[in-house]
Amino acid sequence: MEEEIKRCVDLLLEGKVILYPTDTVWGIGCDATNEAAVRRIFEIKERQESKSMLVLLDKADKLPLYVRNIPLIAWDLLQMVERPTTFVYPYAFNLPDIMIPSDGTLAIRVVHDCFCRKLIKALNRPLVSTSANISGQHAPAVFSEISPVIRERVDYIVPESYTDSTDFKPSRMIKFVDDYNFTVIRE
Repeated sequence: MEEEIKRCVDLLLEGKVILYPTDTVWGIGCDATNEAAVRRIFEIKERQESKSMLVLLDKADKLPLYVRNIPLIAWDLLQMVERPTTFVYPYAFNLPDIMIPSDGTLAIRVVHDCFCRKLIKALNRPLVSTSANISGQHAPAVFSEISPVIRERVDYIVPESYTDSTDFKPSRMIKFVDDYNFTVIRE
């Protein structure tokens, strides 16, 4: 696994886009701090730049690097979730403008998948994660459902053997309203 992690990190630092397994479904990803790479993902997916993408972190301790004021309830919820959950935080910063929607929020998931966690830790930057499909089309649950078009457009595909997930569905999504309240966007 270490050789695969190194290969992916080298590619990501060069601004490349990879297709990789996450703790939910397969994702298209890049270094979230690299604006040109993020733009490529929008092109690959044929997606409007006004639609946001989420980022993955390897541990919650890194949240303050990308969110100015973390809602107080966030720390409790992060400890309680038992399945992959993406949280939409207010006051995002420290990322290219293309990653931060006009409302200033940022969707972040702290991953538990072994491969993802090790990859993000080695990259030492947030990793973009978006479903491996053309915008508006069905999001594939497993690798075999990923369109050949997507496979051809990315720079590298992580071997399927690194898949840890057994969930194969998008994460739950929760948006913080204020320090003490939140709303479930997707169950």
